[in-house]
Order: sequence, then structure tokens, then C-alpha cells
Amino acid sequence: MPVTAAQVKELRDKTGAGIMDSKRALEESEGDIAKAEAILNAKGLASAAKKADRSTSEGLVVSYIHTGGRVGSMVELNCETDFVARTDDFGTLGRNIAMQVAAMNPIYLDRDSIPEDVEDVKDEELLIEQEYIRDSSMKITDLVKESIGKLGENIRIRRFSRFELGE
Repeated sequence: MPVTAAQVKELRDKTGAGIMDSKRALEESEGDIAKAEAILNAKGLASAAKKADRSTSEGLVVSYIHTGGRVGSMVELNCETDFVARTDDFGTLGRNIAMQVAAMNPIYLDRDSIPEDVEDVKDEELLIEQEYIRDSSMKITDLVKESIGKLGENIRIRRFSRFELGE
């Protein structure tokens, strides 16, 4: 069954993938949008692994202040180029991660950032391993990898801070 332009457009709108990638995924899945989306996600995760060694010297510092002004956070999110740093998708990713930090109060970024004298750190205390507050089926690491696949550049959370009145 031939793939229609409407199907390609629908898949692109859902995933942000390129035209040819969307068309190939639809052909591979025989027109099934859900299967095509899964194929694109798998390719995105594979491309994220390939980009992991690339330098990330551009990016944004994104802040989030929770309603009422009692809790706030700042996140430094890095990417490879200034062009990607200025996109709406990158800014949205930064805001969502800053919102995660404000809501879930992680202590460390990842296992590598834990000091040597600290033991027994739970996954919930690591930002990258936390369940994403806006979609419990994914972790923050999955959110970042998905964005790497979508934006085509390596993305790293470099550091974060959380502020709460009275702390």
C-alpha cells in the first residue's frame, strides 16, 4: 500500500522527523502510524548514542518560578550550536527540565556527579533518572534522548539549582 502525503504530514507533526525519515518509517510499518512512530523513536535513540561524544559548548540557562513564587529553579542546558539553542523545541526542553527540578528536588545530576564520600543514592535523587512529571512512562534521560533525535545535536544538562523560600 502506497504511503500518502497526509500520512507523512501526520507523522511529521507528531514526531518532528524529516519528510524522508517519516516516509521510510511509514513504508516499513505498512502505513501504521503508531508503528512508524516507534521506528522513528528507535532511530532517534540510536542517533543519540552516536552523538554522545560531540562537544556541547552552546545552549541556554533556563529558569522556572512556580506559581506563588516560593520555589524556583535554573538549569544550564547545552547543545552543539547556537542555532539549535535558539529553537522553540530546545527552549521548551529547558523549561520542562527546570520545572522537573522545581517539582522533584533532585540532589545530583547523574551517578558521575555524586561525590566519592556519598553512598546509597537512590535513583529518585538523580535528575537524569527521575520519572518525568509530565509523562510518567519516560525518565528525564529519555526526554533528552528524544530531543537529541528530534533536533539532531548532542544535548546535555550541565548543572541545575533549586531555590525554595525558607531553605
